[in-house]
Amino acid sequence: MHPGAAAVPPTPSPLPETGGEPPVPTARPAAEAAVAERATAEATAAGPAAPGPASADGRLAPPSPARLGDVVPAPEHVAPDPAADFTLPADAAVRVSPDPAARDVAEQLAALLRPATGYPLPVADAPLPGDGLVLLLGGPTRTDADPAPAAALGAEGYRLDVTPDAVRITAATPAGLLHGVQTLRQLLPPAVESTTPVDGRWAVPGGTVVDRPRFPYRGAMLDVARHFFGVADVLRVIDHLSRYKLNHLHLHLTDDQGWRIAVDSRPRLATVGGATQVGGGPGGWYTASDYRRIVSYAARRHITVVPEIDLPGHTNAVLTAHPELAPGGVAPPPYTGIEVGFSYLDPADERVYALAADVLGEVAALTPGPWLHIGGDEALNLPADAYARFVERVQEIVAGTGKTVVGWHQIAPAAHLDGRVLQWWGAPAEDPAVVAEAVRRGARLILSPADRAYLDMRYTPETPIGHDWAGMIEVARAYDWDPGAHLAGVPADAVLGVEAPLWTEWVTSLAEVEFMLFPRLPALAELAWSPRRTHDWADFRERLAGHGPRWSAAGIGFHPSPEVPWPAARAGGERRPARPVPTQPDPVR
Repeated sequence: MHPGAAAVPPTPSPLPETGGEPPVPTARPAAEAAVAERATAEATAAGPAAPGPASADGRLAPPSPARLGDVVPAPEHVAPDPAADFTLPADAAVRVSPDPAARDVAEQLAALLRPATGYPLPVADAPLPGDGLVLLLGGPTRTDADPAPAAALGAEGYRLDVTPDAVRITAATPAGLLHGVQTLRQLLPPAVESTTPVDGRWAVPGGTVVDRPRFPYRGAMLDVARHFFGVADVLRVIDHLSRYKLNHLHLHLTDDQGWRIAVDSRPRLATVGGATQVGGGPGGWYTASDYRRIVSYAARRHITVVPEIDLPGHTNAVLTAHPELAPGGVAPPPYTGIEVGFSYLDPADERVYALAADVLGEVAALTPGPWLHIGGDEALNLPADAYARFVERVQEIVAGTGKTVVGWHQIAPAAHLDGRVLQWWGAPAEDPAVVAEAVRRGARLILSPADRAYLDMRYTPETPIGHDWAGMIEVARAYDWDPGAHLAGVPADAVLGVEAPLWTEWVTSLAEVEFMLFPRLPALAELAWSPRRTHDWADFRERLAGHGPRWSAAGIGFHPSPEVPWPAARAGGERRPARPVPTQPDPVR
């Protein structure tokens, strides 16, 4: 089952096909305050306090340095040297190879460190060997004692060396340098996340980290169709992905409830189809300029945007905007419920393919990355042969734009197209045989098993928002599976990577997005990045616990899972989210 399916029992009347829709739970005044209070308490009561004791002038001092291995995702190779800790001096500079892309990573590092340290941290060309903070692009990355030669680190690997004189990050690419920067960020005290200066000693534990990802595709999906999220919210989510070395953001841009991207050749898709959302709110959409801003912001963080245009189902917003494609030429009313499977575009209507070509062509032109997602799930009212013919034609349209087609695993029975990627969301009860056969024909897989990776599932029955049709997903359940061996009949080398989807039927604000992302997103990031031999729940939960103070310092609300030994609150008070998290009452089930 896919997002929203069986979230509420089917309502006998009115039916979506007849112009009505099942009721959407709204805030019940008598329960709203209690639920908000409970959720806020859950998100903050166990949340770590500001990191460390107060200094003489009242500002908070950072604690002692982390251990070199206290990194999420777990690095491939860690060699601590307790005698080689580095302390960042106030007059430090960030020195970098004379390459524009490498210099941009250095600027990002300086921007991360300046607010909390208060240091100027100028960026300058790197002399060799260089002291302080040094980023070297394409320099030597190994000695004879290293576990992997430089070439084996690939497009995203890095080496981090910490000595008393310098922290040096070396990589073959700017993406690798940025991943090394994120590791350095985690090795500094949690107060480095503060937006205001913090007094103290900025120490980094000594030693060497040599690291590279297990899978090339590591991502998360944000559903902006059920509830619309503005550009600033999406950029914040991109920052969260970068923090944990994820490299793809899948945007679910269209669904029954809303169309979220402007298409010049079909303006009504946004102005009419994007004018509402679940529960009847105002909706919204991204202009071409908005979308370019998202793509550019992500690219600077070496994250690829994967746009999804859901076809042929999940298309009520399309039919509302283009009634000529609707049965009888009559536009259905805007849909603000959460049921699925009732809408579809007619595969026998040639005008449907003209619209698909217009839309996919424009979205492809706006998107520099290689992927174009066509959805393809839950067209429940289409015969299998008509559905397969539709998918095959749309795959060819995508290929004509120069992109690689991605679709939910329901597209597996359609004829294979070179390079195509299937995204598996099935629960354990679903037979993967058809998907395994598609893999034998050459398809690759992105794994998003609903009972492990769906971030819209509740943590526990008491979680005040979210679905439960795929089960409860606490942190251990999100962590305790192997993407390389998850599907019977699918070899590990056919798995392109892992993606964690967040569907937003019940998620209405950035604060709620963060509550559902954390702490499960880092768990899934580790499965996608780290070698299988490093996967160990007992070790992971200890490393993850240290991130609570970092999130608190950064103003990120999160679920304080009882499975994780979060640090006890220190004197000085808690850092609470700016808004209650979350505020929506329990769904009617």
